[in-house]
Amino acid sequence: MECKKENFNPKSASILALGLGWFPKTPGGLERYVYELTHQLAACQDQIELCGIGLPETDLNLPIKLTNLAYPDTAIWQRLWSIRTNFKKTRIRKPDAINLHFALYSFPIMDILPQNIPITFNFHGPWASESEQEIVTNKLSINVKRWLIEQKTYNRCDRFIVLSKAFGNILHQQYQVPWEKINIIPGGVNIHRFQPNLSQQEARQQLGWPDNRQILFTSRRLVSRMGIDKLLQALAIIKPKINDVWLAIAGRGYMQDLLQQQAKELGLEDRVKFLGFLPDEQLPIAYQAADLTVMPSQSFEGFGLAIVESLACGTPVLCTPVGGMPEILTQFSPDLITTSTEASAIAEKLENILLGELLIPSRQACRQYAVTHYDWSLIAQKVRHVLLA
Repeated sequence: MECKKENFNPKSASILALGLGWFPKTPGGLERYVYELTHQLAACQDQIELCGIGLPETDLNLPIKLTNLAYPDTAIWQRLWSIRTNFKKTRIRKPDAINLHFALYSFPIMDILPQNIPITFNFHGPWASESEQEIVTNKLSINVKRWLIEQKTYNRCDRFIVLSKAFGNILHQQYQVPWEKINIIPGGVNIHRFQPNLSQQEARQQLGWPDNRQILFTSRRLVSRMGIDKLLQALAIIKPKINDVWLAIAGRGYMQDLLQQQAKELGLEDRVKFLGFLPDEQLPIAYQAADLTVMPSQSFEGFGLAIVESLACGTPVLCTPVGGMPEILTQFSPDLITTSTEASAIAEKLENILLGELLIPSRQACRQYAVTHYDWSLIAQKVRHVLLA
């Protein structure tokens, strides 16, 4: 980890963060974000304590202090009670700032947080709305999540960080948070882990991917709002004109069987590979092996971490006009944003790119854009400024 000194306040601070699970044991965008942020802050000599669920309890010789509050495999009511009880037990001194990342696990401790310490909530998405879209659940459960847990938690916070203007609008409109409390700071990418250090051929050899085809890559949870079904439909649309395309899909989720059946019905068995869980160390290799990363999200994409990861590895990205994703690509290559979320719009762009009718940015240009705008060491200092303001 590297601290960018030009924006660094030399006075170190004590920051208490409450996250979710432990990355990389629990893979996910929120977990990765919290992991990178806390380590970047610690690299600048801040004293960081990260509380969470299922965190390692053995000494890992880390620059941050880990406090496990509960175990993820316990019943939800036991988990919430453990969070409250263990948080009380482990308090020794007041921090200079408090940084919360998930409403459900923040809710049990809101009334016992130290007074007169600024509380910043990183809003990663509308938890209740996402649950409503993805999970078959009753209206009472959704209302409890939205009005009892989320709204009450947000009412107690002093300021907020969102990763895009799109999610700032949701926070303002759905939860009545005033804009003067909302700070827009994009997510970051570890430019040392995600870098173009292999040739495309070397990357493909390491993964055992074909070296004679145009390769598309997407790393997504296999759930409805991620749009993998639309991407498969788009592939079927362009199939008569483009014979050499191959799609690698990394990720797991409840739709995996349905998507595999869809690929079979569309006659794409020899053009689509479901990779399942892709180990984190292989992710930068996969980006480098691909000609294009595709993000076909249909809703609630607050930032699009995979976009900046792919760009940092030198691989351009095609995305739908959803959430915060266009905010990343508009300044860089707006032609890589589809006109809609429909399969036909995705297919049109893919066809133009794969046939060479639409020029895409070079490997060097992708890398430079990511380094200039999304280097985690710079992003962390912007977050730190808000936490300690």
